[in-house]
Amino acid sequence: MRILFVAAEVAPYAKVGGLADVAASLPRALADLGHDVRVVTPDHGLAQWRLRGGERRTFTVDAFGQAETVRLVRRNTGVPIYFVASERFFGGTSVYGEPNDLYRYHFFNLVVAHLADAVAWVPDILHCNDWHTALLPFGLRNLAWRDARYRHTASVLTIHNLAYRGPDDLSDVLAQGIYYADAVSTVSPTYAREIMTPEQGHGLERLLQLRGERVYGIVNGLDLAVYDPATDTALAKPFSAAAPEGKAENKQALQERLGLPVDPQRPLAGMVSRLDYQKGIDLVAETLEPAVTQLGLQFALLGSGDPGLQRQLEEAAARFPQAVRLIPHYDAALGQLIYGGADLFVMPSRFEPCGLGQLIAMRYGTVPVVRRTGGLADTVTDFSWDPGNGSGFVFGPYDSAAFLEALTRAVQTYHQVTPWKALRERVMRRDFSWTASALQYQSMYAQTLAGKA
Repeated sequence: MRILFVAAEVAPYAKVGGLADVAASLPRALADLGHDVRVVTPDHGLAQWRLRGGERRTFTVDAFGQAETVRLVRRNTGVPIYFVASERFFGGTSVYGEPNDLYRYHFFNLVVAHLADAVAWVPDILHCNDWHTALLPFGLRNLAWRDARYRHTASVLTIHNLAYRGPDDLSDVLAQGIYYADAVSTVSPTYAREIMTPEQGHGLERLLQLRGERVYGIVNGLDLAVYDPATDTALAKPFSAAAPEGKAENKQALQERLGLPVDPQRPLAGMVSRLDYQKGIDLVAETLEPAVTQLGLQFALLGSGDPGLQRQLEEAAARFPQAVRLIPHYDAALGQLIYGGADLFVMPSRFEPCGLGQLIAMRYGTVPVVRRTGGLADTVTDFSWDPGNGSGFVFGPYDSAAFLEALTRAVQTYHQVTPWKALRERVMRRDFSWTASALQYQSMYAQTLAGKA
């Protein structure tokens, strides 16, 4: 199959959230299965790479009543990536948040629709992602009326987070994409079911119910070459499931870097997240005091966001200087050290489409404590219910008492040397590579093309 993967951000060239990781890893996994995969994304001007190398071409599209010159740069990095450059629409330095975002991404959709003319290549699958590319499924139907090349191209729209619908209250382009796409997917099976409910449907649940069996849930994977504790240079010492001894040295290095008392017997919980109510930060703030005073936990939290939530965490850090640290800014290396050095990784999310944090944590031998929602429910099984196969500690109700109870179970297990060692090594051996997910995408593409025919 010829697959064109369309995304607003692609790591490492531009990265705001998990979409960038998916756009970097999934196309490679699909290419490994033998497909002809290409990626197209805006040139956001965030890195100097764009000034060097690459095949360049220029063409013109009609954008909002005037001819707009588009510069297209193709870089062959395993999977070819086309970067769409435009001083008018992508001349700034931000991926999202510009006042003209709706127009910027409308323009990007126009360019993608004319890409076949520029590169002499027509995809079988047009794989769109989130609201930024959600105009394309309807656009593809229009193109097919007048251009026979597109009549056998099927569109897929992946929703990475239904809460993000676009920047304009009067233009719900995501709803349009859901309606017109030949198939809709989300990033976990549980989230696919949740968004069909009033609680998590954000007003689109009836539309998603209408799509019925054309809505698929496929869990994200990890790039195991990027997230590998055996080769990660951000760690104090490499380690693996076969040789886990370095885990203790990373815990000590993390405690020293944060100025926390170095105590190998005291459990250390980590969190790498934006400070947002979606991520359950309010539960963390409510639970910090009993977790520190009753359970003896240390907490390391890396992230910034909501000022009110950040203030609550800063106050907790001031009350418990020997136990709590908040690092309210982006630090990629420290984030990796938290994954590698913490004993527990907390994700008490209100909702979580998939989540990569729990997958990375398990890869690094850090046991997750999560709420049973979305991708967290699909990737973490409760140790207390199934000690032989469990991979973490799970709670259900969204309240601080349930969260504290899960933390309590985790700490009790931590102090049992043999079960804890077995649990830690088991989560490190779990396979979260993209291979299994790519096979599910391949199946979805095939079913969608068959339905299109």
